[in-house]
Amino acid sequence: MKKKVKKYLAFILVLCMAFTMLTACGSTTDSSDDVASAEGYPMTFDNYGHELTLEAMPEKVITAGPNCTELFIALGLADKIIGNSCDNHAQAPLDEYKEAYEAIPELTFGYPTLEAVVSSGADFIYAIDWVFDGDFTTEALEENGVNVYVNSASSVEEVFQEIRDIGKIFGVEENAEAFIASQQERIDAVTAAIDGVDPLKVFCYDCDTGSGIYTAGGPNLETILIEIAGGDNVAKDLEKAWVGISLEEILEKNPDVIVIHDYDEPKADAKIAAIKSDPILSQLQCVKDEKFIILPLEDAFPGSRTADAIEILAKGMFPDRF
Repeated sequence: MKKKVKKYLAFILVLCMAFTMLTACGSTTDSSDDVASAEGYPMTFDNYGHELTLEAMPEKVITAGPNCTELFIALGLADKIIGNSCDNHAQAPLDEYKEAYEAIPELTFGYPTLEAVVSSGADFIYAIDWVFDGDFTTEALEENGVNVYVNSASSVEEVFQEIRDIGKIFGVEENAEAFIASQQERIDAVTAAIDGVDPLKVFCYDCDTGSGIYTAGGPNLETILIEIAGGDNVAKDLEKAWVGISLEEILEKNPDVIVIHDYDEPKADAKIAAIKSDPILSQLQCVKDEKFIILPLEDAFPGSRTADAIEILAKGMFPDRF
């Protein structure tokens, strides 16, 4: 009798173990499928002609450009950033980003270097396009295990696409869409306010090159922002995003207003003083009338401040509409 009971118990135990193993295997497979489906990896992006394929979500991010850093903060991704660069091209973070921004370690104050990025242990960099120079290339970074997404939007649509891409890469699509909707709502409010205005001719003063003025050309996002705000960039015929233009050419183009980029040194007030004292630029009627708009340089970059830039530009050109 005892032997029969033992055999029976052993049989029940084997059945339980088999059922447990089958259940466990089934749940593991389902869980794995759910995770793969949720994350959506691998992912491939067309980043302005550069194909970027990611096998997994990046964990250690470098942002190169204050606009890139602020966008990550805006999307709730500040904890992903292990270092940032290019604060020399920044006036200051927006108040809502200030605390998170200042908590991020600074990799380099100026342009990032290949050595600094690689030695940081980063697996992803989101960088404004003009930092890629010399040995700091997409190819060199990828050869060292750093995935590269270049920030190079030259239209509002491209800005929003970058935001969507970053949202998808880091699993915050809802945050990205909410941010885009907020930006679009503010832009729509500006265009409604300036409906019917005659466009003003605008010149962007970035810095003195010694032989002229560095300005925003045709392919520059700022040209589009000016247009949306009711202006017309007098340098839009120039074929480079950032380009030098002579003082005589500026005088000939005779802008109605000058946008002053504020960042690093000299500050905006020093630039305005230099314009007023210049024997050529001081001849402009807009200088005599002090038609200046001060724009933090990072507002002109593609990223988190598209609506901010359009608001500043429109209010500066058409204050009676606001």
